[in-house]
Amino acid sequence: MNVLEIFNKTNALLKGHFKLSSGLHSQQYLQCALVLQYPEYAEQLCKELAAKFAGKNVTAIVAPALGGVLVSYEVARALKCKSLFTERDDGKMVLRRGFTLDKSDNVIIVEDVITTGGSTKEVIEVVKAAGANIIGIGSIIDRSSQAVDFGVPYQSLLKIEVKTYKPEKCPFCKKGLPVVKPGSRKA
Repeated sequence: MNVLEIFNKTNALLKGHFKLSSGLHSQQYLQCALVLQYPEYAEQLCKELAAKFAGKNVTAIVAPALGGVLVSYEVARALKCKSLFTERDDGKMVLRRGFTLDKSDNVIIVEDVITTGGSTKEVIEVVKAAGANIIGIGSIIDRSSQAVDFGVPYQSLLKIEVKTYKPEKCPFCKKGLPVVKPGSRKA
């Protein structure tokens, strides 16, 4: 079964009027949590993502909370290494809960969905500040409208184009349709 089939089967490809974490609006939203609630799909997708980094001597997988936590865990399980996540503390992405990295760590940063790459870039800064070596970036879904340069190899399972609009140019706002903010970042 391919990635898009899994998203459709789990009703995770939503249609409506959405405000994305980037602030942009869209008619479609990929709600990975609806897929990842099923362990068999989480395992299948994350094993496939992990395979893209096999043989790279990975020692840690790091993801931003909340959306990347399950992805980090399942990719780490497949690669037999540790799984960590960052979270916001006073608006700044940090490692908490006793999580640590050092210069001996070879890290893959993972996400459920990458749109602008903003959260991923914040995680990159956290990993660099710890002195760890970033081997690559991975996501289940790449829905960026233009290629994001992370400075390291980037792999995804599915590239999908979803048209986005600035709020002032959004045709759904102009029609007066209510907007939904389904992501984990409410700001």
